[in-house]
Amino acid sequence: MSIERLLTSKVIEAVKVCYCTDIESNIIQLQPTRKEFAGDLTVVVFPLTRFSKKSPEETAKELGEYLKEHITEINDYNIVKGFLNIEISSAYWLGVLNTIVQDDNYGYAQENSGTSYMIEYSSPNTNKPLHLGHIRNNLLGWSVAEIQKANGHNVKMVNLVNDRGIHICKSMVAWKKFADGETPELTGKKGDHLVGNYYVRFDQEYKLEIKQLMEEQGITKEEAEKQAPILLEAQEMLRQWEAGDKETVDLWRMMNDWVLKGFDETYKLMGVYFDKVYFESETYKKGRDIVLKGLEEGVLYRKETGSIWCDLTEDGLDHKLLLRDDGTSVYMTQDIGTAYERFNEFEMDEMIYVVGNEQNYHFQVLSLVCGKLGFPWSDKIKHLSYGMVELPAGRMKSREGTVVDADELMLEMINTARETSKELGKLEGYSEAEAEEVFRKVALGALKYFILKVDPKKTMMFNPTESIDFNGNTGPFIQYTYARVQSILRKATEIECSPKAANIQIAISEKEQNLIKLVTKLPAIVKDAGETFSPALLANYSYDLAKEFNQFYHDFYILKEENLELRNFRLLLAKECAISIKHAMAMLGIEMPERM
Repeated sequence: MSIERLLTSKVIEAVKVCYCTDIESNIIQLQPTRKEFAGDLTVVVFPLTRFSKKSPEETAKELGEYLKEHITEINDYNIVKGFLNIEISSAYWLGVLNTIVQDDNYGYAQENSGTSYMIEYSSPNTNKPLHLGHIRNNLLGWSVAEIQKANGHNVKMVNLVNDRGIHICKSMVAWKKFADGETPELTGKKGDHLVGNYYVRFDQEYKLEIKQLMEEQGITKEEAEKQAPILLEAQEMLRQWEAGDKETVDLWRMMNDWVLKGFDETYKLMGVYFDKVYFESETYKKGRDIVLKGLEEGVLYRKETGSIWCDLTEDGLDHKLLLRDDGTSVYMTQDIGTAYERFNEFEMDEMIYVVGNEQNYHFQVLSLVCGKLGFPWSDKIKHLSYGMVELPAGRMKSREGTVVDADELMLEMINTARETSKELGKLEGYSEAEAEEVFRKVALGALKYFILKVDPKKTMMFNPTESIDFNGNTGPFIQYTYARVQSILRKATEIECSPKAANIQIAISEKEQNLIKLVTKLPAIVKDAGETFSPALLANYSYDLAKEFNQFYHDFYILKEENLELRNFRLLLAKECAISIKHAMAMLGIEMPERM
């Protein structure tokens, strides 16, 4: 039984014995003792004074005496106004450490919860390469999935590739007009980068045509935007694609293949994967069929122009377009079809979409429309909304080419890790391949930690230089702490001493006790991170533990400790700190180098 549960049960017992009253456990309020006071756990006494009919201080003293007498794990107590601060004995914490040592999968749930999630993340468009915004999406989605697995839930990690629509046709039109047969094989460019260049080229040509129309015909910008020849070509290409025109479909398939191969390389370097990949080009048809059926059943309505809409005014929203005037589909159409296929293919308790907060309205509408269409799973659609990633220069725009490319960013960070590690001179004796592996782990660890340590709901400012610092709240600092412990353990083997878990019965310091307490928090942090879908909780836990260990390492001898039992205890404590850090960071997708 955990000390929290034991303390709760004994407080209930104490109230019954001292005040002849039965109370429910939800009345008992426990919280960690504030740092400025002695103690580990604090009982909030105020709710109990109505049973004691005494002052908070008197009530706390009577309860404190009872608890100290009846719980052997309590060393002492103190009272601060209406708060009863309980000091837990060193023997208890040593016993907890001995228990933790026996669990090779510490921090991970031991039983399957029976709850199932499908988590969609990434969801790229095949008209451009992945950028910094996609990095946050992928890292957040992957980590959230791993945290849910760690909590014993069943998880399907999926991707929806947006490989059709007007934006895809824009890249196709530009390539057809300006590429002169350029291919990834001929140029040596990654396919997603090559296609992305033509998406930017389309926007450049589109703006020139708008300006020309306004000057030559004296029309407004809004009119010129609709009449620009290159946009009309893209709209016609979309109609041809949906009609199955062979030349259009062949071009689309060729360019999509280029992009998808490029994506695979990026995902591999980033360290993310999917259990299944869906394609909008396959699911939009089901969505269109569902929309047409909804029209027949009177759930939806058609405007005189031919477009199909859903009236959401009773839900406090507006009217939502589901099929355009020319019968072509919109994003909502394919999302309806994709959701339908997923819920018919898999049993799940929730379908979680990891998508930026600019799409909050979209997913609110998706759930409402699916509910109006009669699907019982509509309320299982959940949007994990996260803030945008910004740069000192402002927001990124793919069509204008003002983005931080994901591939270039990761390679740049690997180069920075290489230079920094060489300056520190910590990798003598490593082969070139071994050193490069460390550089990769440090660089990706820096990137992932910097992204994931921020609460998902918050907009964040990305600074590559800060992220790869070996000091402070960074991934490399935590990795270096782990590597430091591994170095200690290697040296311990050389002098023939080792961490042992065997009924340790020694006096330990407050700092050592605090380290054990931090280690014991990991399962609760994993649980909280799962319930809140926030990897930031695990990131900041890892930093707190690494920081606390480094302070301990600075203040206490480990290998130089002359008392053999105390030395082995400290080795064991160091080892368990490293294991907890490794497990927490693994849920963020961050690998731990054995040496840095």
